[in-house]
Amino acid sequence: MDELKGRTAIITGGAAGIGKAAVERFLKEGAHVVVWDINEEKGKALVEELGSLGPLYFKLVNTANHEEVVEQAEWVVKEFGRIDILVNNAGITRDATMKKMTSDQWKQVIDVNLTGVFNCVNAISHTMITQNYGRIINTSSVVGLYGNFGQVNYAATKSGVIGMTKSLAKELGRYSITVNAVAPGFIATEMVRAMPEKIIDMMVSKTPIPRLGTPEDIANAYAFLASDKASFISGSVLSVDGAVTI
Repeated sequence: MDELKGRTAIITGGAAGIGKAAVERFLKEGAHVVVWDINEEKGKALVEELGSLGPLYFKLVNTANHEEVVEQAEWVVKEFGRIDILVNNAGITRDATMKKMTSDQWKQVIDVNLTGVFNCVNAISHTMITQNYGRIINTSSVVGLYGNFGQVNYAATKSGVIGMTKSLAKELGRYSITVNAVAPGFIATEMVRAMPEKIIDMMVSKTPIPRLGTPEDIANAYAFLASDKASFISGSVLSVDGAVTI
């Protein structure tokens, strides 16, 4: 523990699921954590539940809105003096096959999953460059690596995140800023657990390690990449998927 002691971390989409597990892990590792999420009810409940573990703040932020992101990034710097870690975990799905997908379904996913990542990195990288230190972790998906039926919009954004990650690693490395992506497989979030049992069984049957991943499995990957143990890892995509993609 204490791998992130004294570090200031922003975790987007941190009010539930994988994001919530990351918040808990980072707090236990000694970080100061600021959660950006659009679910105010869950965000406030998160602070009540996990606030005893360490400094935890919730801010109502739509990462697709550049002005909101810039304003809240400035608040973090004013409050803590620095931003050490950014976890771009926020994401949405609007699934449909191409012949049925609407332009709104396409745009909504692009705005959050891709433009939202740009907005956060654009707003925060200036601070990281000034302090000559930073860890940026972007959440991709196995879908971004291999595609998926009915998820053209989602796959496009998650592939785009990988391209952004590799390009940013080249741009920001000279400032001691690492940029990596994590590509989760089938993870037992609240949304997945609500699926029909036969769908869950199908997911498990396709995974060589015969279980769903847990949010904690992804949070562990985030914590490692945010730590000094990963200081020479940058531009990488870490698949946390139980070997489902082999």
